[in-house]
Amino acid sequence: MKSLSISRTAPAVQSVFRVVVGFLFACHGVASLFGVLGGAVGTHGGTVPFASWPGWWAAAIQLVCGVLVALGAGTRAAALVASGSMAYAYFTVHFPNSPFPIENQGEPSALYAWGFLLIAALGPGPWTVVEWVRKIARTAPAARPAGAE
Repeated sequence: MKSLSISRTAPAVQSVFRVVVGFLFACHGVASLFGVLGGAVGTHGGTVPFASWPGWWAAAIQLVCGVLVALGAGTRAAALVASGSMAYAYFTVHFPNSPFPIENQGEPSALYAWGFLLIAALGPGPWTVVEWVRKIARTAPAARPAGAE
């Protein structure tokens, strides 16, 4: 029986990690912007007020960057923005209460910040929407002008 090596499975795991982290991050944005999935934190199922700082903008970043990262489109830039937004959240909201995430309830912010930084550094992995479109474009027959046979 042949065992799977880390080097052979790493690209697949990298892609799956990116998709899962991006999807979960986008869910936070959807919850805060549209009041679904439990709504914004502290609103009892509601939304954050439109264009309010920093809540609405954070939710917009979560939605847009989460979707881009999950799809693998503009991954490095989107992951860097997402990482920065979570580092900002950690240091402005959680850190003043305690430097330790376990005490200040900042674990999700810290984990997202580091997870997105990892994605930004390593890239999207092989399974992306961009690669899927490129593959389709390479295998599609050349377009012919109308009436040409």
